[in-house]
Amino acid sequence: MFTTRYLPFVGRLMIGLPFAMSGLSKLGAYGATTGMIGAVGLPFPPLAFAVAVAIELGGGLLLIAGYRTRTVAAALALFSLATALSFHANFADQNQMIHFLKNVMMAGGLVQIVTFGAGALSIDNRRKTGELDSRPAVAA
Repeated sequence: MFTTRYLPFVGRLMIGLPFAMSGLSKLGAYGATTGMIGAVGLPFPPLAFAVAVAIELGGGLLLIAGYRTRTVAAALALFSLATALSFHANFADQNQMIHFLKNVMMAGGLVQIVTFGAGALSIDNRRKTGELDSRPAVAA
C-alpha cells in the first residue's frame, strides 16, 4: 500500500523540487541567466529566460501537485534534454559531462512519470476518480 500510494508522490517531489528551485533562482539572476543564454548562442535571451522560468518553476510545481502530470513531465523531459545539449555538451570538461548525464537521467525519470502517471496522491487522480466533481454545485 505504501509503495503504490506514497512513493509516486515522493518521486514527483524529488524531481519537481529541483526544477522549481532552479526557476526561482533564475528569477533572482536575470542578467547572469540571460548572459549565459546569449553566450551559448541561443536567440532572444530574454524570451528564452521567460520560457525557462515558466517551464522550471511552473512545471516543477505542477509536477509536485500532480496536475496534468504526464504532459508536464513530457515538457520537462524535453526541456532537460534541450538544456543538456545546449549548455552541457562540452564533454572535454568532466563537470559538463556530469551535468549532461544528470539531465539525461532526469529526463529518464520524467519519461517514467509520463508512462505510469502521477499516482494516488495527485490532483490528476482526484480528477479521475471524481472526488473534485462530487462536491455540490454553488448557485450563482
